[in-house]
Amino acid sequence: MIFKDEADAALERAAARVRALLQEATAGLDPFPPFPGAFFSYGIEIDVPGAESPDLGCVVLAPDGELYELRMGQELPVIDFEMADPVALRKEELKPLELLPRDYLLYAYAALVKVVELLLEQNAARRP
Repeated sequence: MIFKDEADAALERAAARVRALLQEATAGLDPFPPFPGAFFSYGIEIDVPGAESPDLGCVVLAPDGELYELRMGQELPVIDFEMADPVALRKEELKPLELLPRDYLLYAYAALVKVVELLLEQNAARRP
């Protein structure tokens, strides 16, 4: 049991360090990209092949450097739908992710790679 406890502690330390790196790198993105197809949400979609879960929707990195599940849909209040503004009915929600340290490391590392790519693109675009 001592080996598992030590391994768990190591994973937790690594996840905390990668979280700090991700937040620092994300803070350098200017502008932070809007999520494609969203009206109100900013986020970078994070895919981790092989780590998909049927319980987990679209994972995004938000401007605060944290990972969220993005949920999009329509609110359907009782109104005259012919007069309704589709943008006003749009619902976009960022739900904080609660991942085990090993799963967090997979998603956070993939997010960090994407952020670094975007930072390189932004820096190249700023050069004359």
